[in-house]
Amino acid sequence: MTTIAPYGSWPSPLSAADASASSGRFDGARFVGDEVWWGESLPAEAGRTSVRRRTASGDIEDLLPAPWSAQSRVHEYGGGAWTATPGGQLFFVEKSDQRVWSLLPGSEPVALTPPDPATRHGGLRWQAGTLLAIREVHGDAPVPARSIVSIPTDGSGDVVELVSGSDFLAQPALSPDGSTLAWVEWDHPDMPWDRTRLCTGSVTGSGVEGRTVVSDGETSALQPEWTATGDLLFVDEPTGRWNLWRTDAAGSPATPVAPADADTGGGLWVLGVRWFAPLADGGVVAVRTNGSDALVRIDRDGTATPLALPVRARALVEDALGDRVIVSGAAPGVSGVWLVEADGTSTLVRGSASDLDAAWTPPVRELTVPGRHGDVHAFDHPPTNPHVTAPEGEKPPYVVLVHGGPTAHVGGVADSKTVYFTSRGIGVLEVNYGGSTGYGRAYRDRLKGQWGVVDVDDVAAAAAGLVEAGRADGARIAIEGGSAGGWTVLAALVGTDVFAAGISRYGVGDARTLATDTHDFEARYLDGLIGPLPDAEELYLERSPLSRTENFRVPVLLLQGDQDEVVPPSQAEAIRYALAARGIPHAYVLYEGEGHGFRRAETIVHSLESELAFLGQVFGFDTPDVAPVALEGGSTDAAGRGAAQTA
Repeated sequence: MTTIAPYGSWPSPLSAADASASSGRFDGARFVGDEVWWGESLPAEAGRTSVRRRTASGDIEDLLPAPWSAQSRVHEYGGGAWTATPGGQLFFVEKSDQRVWSLLPGSEPVALTPPDPATRHGGLRWQAGTLLAIREVHGDAPVPARSIVSIPTDGSGDVVELVSGSDFLAQPALSPDGSTLAWVEWDHPDMPWDRTRLCTGSVTGSGVEGRTVVSDGETSALQPEWTATGDLLFVDEPTGRWNLWRTDAAGSPATPVAPADADTGGGLWVLGVRWFAPLADGGVVAVRTNGSDALVRIDRDGTATPLALPVRARALVEDALGDRVIVSGAAPGVSGVWLVEADGTSTLVRGSASDLDAAWTPPVRELTVPGRHGDVHAFDHPPTNPHVTAPEGEKPPYVVLVHGGPTAHVGGVADSKTVYFTSRGIGVLEVNYGGSTGYGRAYRDRLKGQWGVVDVDDVAAAAAGLVEAGRADGARIAIEGGSAGGWTVLAALVGTDVFAAGISRYGVGDARTLATDTHDFEARYLDGLIGPLPDAEELYLERSPLSRTENFRVPVLLLQGDQDEVVPPSQAEAIRYALAARGIPHAYVLYEGEGHGFRRAETIVHSLESELAFLGQVFGFDTPDVAPVALEGGSTDAAGRGAAQTA
């Protein structure tokens, strides 16, 4: 029997705790003998990252026990915090000291690098019998000294610096015989999705000699990988799409491999990410992204065959052994790690999903709407509950989700947070605004110099298109985002009248403060997004939400970690003071021990329940299963508009 209830108030079996349990993050996966090992963030253990395996009996075992945590802070975002040998020796970066440690299962960890609070490691790789890492040393200079190093595994501590001399280094790869190193490098003010150099050099006992530039820095070349025959595969985009390219050991001109109108590649935000892997027979398994992700096998002759894998977002090809590969990513209802066999069949090795059946997963509707700067791409997840429907004629409230980066990407997969909302009768619209990856270079470059303009116009156009299509209540649309997405939230609230409420998670309010206070990886990011300082200072002022606080009109929820070094709490607190001065209803929640992105189970639960309660309060529907949020500064009407207090 179907119950009739207003949108937003539908009863749902999915609690915030259930959603938190399904929100673990995966950090790499490797073949180790006949086993698959993977890194997994554990919200129930304060976000500790363990390395785990599934035994032959199906049990999940921690290889890296508490309190050890494999987390790198290179580039602040880390990545590649562990690797392993085929024989089962684990190497990992310990979160607390950023040293590299070795662990044999059943033994105690042994340090491989000396203690030094100024030094960080990440991007670990075990290749040709060598442990490689990216090393980052902080000192008095504004740019930390970064290098690719080889780390002896005998505990001697005699680390060898192989490559240095550029601001940033990533993705080292050794040829099968260990004689040649390939890597990616770039310098300020570029980001790795703007321009990089892909280089090779001969390995000697004291470093790398004879540097050869394979891709010269006019494009964003990524992920060099050597084949068993000594060819070098890599990703590059001279055609405007990240596609595979091949060159030989002699350095012959690179040739394209099965070019497609899709991207094999993405934003290099974290170390260790891989979008393809060579196979033993000369073929390749690769991600192809055009909106959503897909996996293909490319034979040596260039024939591309789709793989029947359910992954549609955040897809990475983690490792290959013979003709078997490990893929991580998100599929409808589950995020996890899959083992793909040579015949194309796949098995879910580890997945984090709720216990709800498919009837609770909303259908994904691709939405493309015209905008001021060109077409805007989005994914619509409508309210979905098999037991409840809304009164006739009522249109649903919606949350427009703005991804971070801003050079990031969503693939249109309903994760546990999305289902938490849609099962209660709240629609979710995910927008890949201009600047997002997954649609080619031209779409990505739309944001050049236009951050705070194109992103705002595009999310507003997507929301308006949803209303025009009759899918949403135009008076009850909220906008939510984190980090750079939080900037777009705040900028949209002061720059448009489309949204009736906003939720900012560790969002940027003052671009000038971000440019001066943020970490080195993004220290010059705003040069390309807005313009170089001091010449572009007027633009920074014009674009920053804190410069236009008189335009705040609707309720705002601010969520922030007190240990955030990317967007410090001062940004959220400045917005909070501005809202209070204007008498705008708002709430500010500061989470102890959280950084840039929430990892603790209790934080994830509380923040999600706070978002639901906030939406219910400002949009006028009951949320009996969560505590109300204490709003300060004014009252709200049922449509979500702020009513300023009067003296």
